[in-house]
Amino acid sequence: MTVEEEYLMSPPDSLPDELKGNLFGLDFMRMMTKLRPFIRTFLKESSEMFEMYVYTMGDRAYALEMAKLLDPKKEFFGDKAWIKHKDNLILMERYHFFRSSCAQFGFTCKSLSELKSDESEPEVALANVLNLLKRIHKVLKSVRKEVLKGCRVVFSRIIPSKVQADSHHLWKMAEQLGAICLTEVDSLVTHVIALDAGTEKSHWAVKQNKFLVHPLWLEAANYMWRRQPEEKFLVINTKSKTEAQ
Repeated sequence: MTVEEEYLMSPPDSLPDELKGNLFGLDFMRMMTKLRPFIRTFLKESSEMFEMYVYTMGDRAYALEMAKLLDPKKEFFGDKAWIKHKDNLILMERYHFFRSSCAQFGFTCKSLSELKSDESEPEVALANVLNLLKRIHKVLKSVRKEVLKGCRVVFSRIIPSKVQADSHHLWKMAEQLGAICLTEVDSLVTHVIALDAGTEKSHWAVKQNKFLVHPLWLEAANYMWRRQPEEKFLVINTKSKTEAQ
């Protein structure tokens, strides 16, 4: 730490406003770290679009310690750390707040901490990456909508009667994959999703030569990002099959 950075060791109440709640001394690791401007907004908005992991080129222990600072309430990461998958990263400009960081990467200019300055939130690297992630998410949603495009599905005894149908996770999943969900059958329905071939709607599906499939058909399409062969997920009337034998 340089002389110009010694103010960072001041009591928290006497630190500049932009450092309060963002500067941390990790005594057991013999280091100090600072959260980047815009990080709270970035994490909140990103978590609404994606499943979040902590990434580090270091070890898992270090990643989890950083997660405690970034996500103390475990709202975003929990204990999920993503180690050394650098080929899948979106690269962004490093944050050189401390003099030691500048020196480590060969910069001879004064650090942000020495200048008592910081990145401007509207223009920070995290804001640029967030905008990129929003564009990626929009593309992914568009691609996902094509998976079950043209399918019209009805659920039979899958959604509890006390639950609002369109709030059920399988209903939402089907819509996200591009299917149209209905509560009643009609001539345009293509699939009845059920666990039991003995329900009224299941009988209708068989009679009308519609697909009668297990919910796993929907979940498989969700995981694979493509429509799965219905014949692998057909719901069979085992009672009729037994009687025939």
